[in-house]
Amino acid sequence: MLADRIEAKWIDAFCEIFERCAVKVGDTAAILSETQSRALNVHLAELALLRMGARPFHVVMPTPRNRNIVPVRSTGASEAIQKLGPVITALQQAGFVVDCTIEGLMHAVETPEILKAGARILVISNEHPEALERMVPDPALEKRVRAAAKMLRGTKRMRVTSKAGTALDVDMVGASTVGVWGWTDKPGTLAHWPGGIVVSFPKSGTINGTLVMAPGDINLTFKRYLTSPVKMTLKDDYVVELEGEGTDAAMMRAYLAAWGDREAYAVSHVGFGMNPAARYEALSMYDQRDTNGTEIRAVSGNFLFSTGANEFAGRYTAGHFDLPMMGTTIELDGVAVVREGVLQDVFG
Repeated sequence: MLADRIEAKWIDAFCEIFERCAVKVGDTAAILSETQSRALNVHLAELALLRMGARPFHVVMPTPRNRNIVPVRSTGASEAIQKLGPVITALQQAGFVVDCTIEGLMHAVETPEILKAGARILVISNEHPEALERMVPDPALEKRVRAAAKMLRGTKRMRVTSKAGTALDVDMVGASTVGVWGWTDKPGTLAHWPGGIVVSFPKSGTINGTLVMAPGDINLTFKRYLTSPVKMTLKDDYVVELEGEGTDAAMMRAYLAAWGDREAYAVSHVGFGMNPAARYEALSMYDQRDTNGTEIRAVSGNFLFSTGANEFAGRYTAGHFDLPMMGTTIELDGVAVVREGVLQDVFG
């Protein structure tokens, strides 16, 4: 386990990301956390903002009770705010919000209201700062992610294949696409650090085919590299069959079934990682409490497949899997943007 000691180099890294977020001297900034947040990151955010001459204040919420029958991890939908009006108002008025909640505000129900007021939100993923410092801002990454997002928004069909047996077809017409390069300087927007990801949320009834996870692919909800194949059959967005003889398939079947919710079997988003600084092997280098796996989501050339909530298709659920897959080929209207796990040089 890494030591939770304040390091000057980590304050430096936080300052770099806040500078990219256009934080200036005298700016008001809200640091949102909860009682179970990683205290080290909350403290680093405060020290970095103060060093920059900003005026931070803390909003600390009690971590709410988990009323689900299973542990919940990596949903991106924090329930910490609990729809409290005074908290929402404070975040709206802050201008800049540093989100240090455990799950993050990406899909939280209060986020659209906060953003609509013009606040910008930086979600600091629940990682140990040792990982965050390796993935500080990269202007070249922003350019590539923007280009990839633009390409996805103009794509009619995504095709994903692999030697393991994946043959997935995604109708991309009307899909909502988000590109995240690790920071945000535009009012009314949200980004997360680490970044380097582009994902699309397809409309209802658009995803069909077969998805085969091979040994070495990753289930980030379980923070586990797979040791045995898992085969999923998808029909009109839903996993209708999940096959596999090993522990990986058995755990996935049990977890999905535990929700008692058909929407947990649906597709949330599809996309790919683009960050050359993100390391595939990083999950094996940290204790589970020290990592949230956001770096693995951003590994260049992965296929980032996710089950669970997709508000753009009218589906809501707390059940969620993020499943980065290596070695796939991803084609957008016939153009290979990833070939056998290698990101192609098509984004400038």
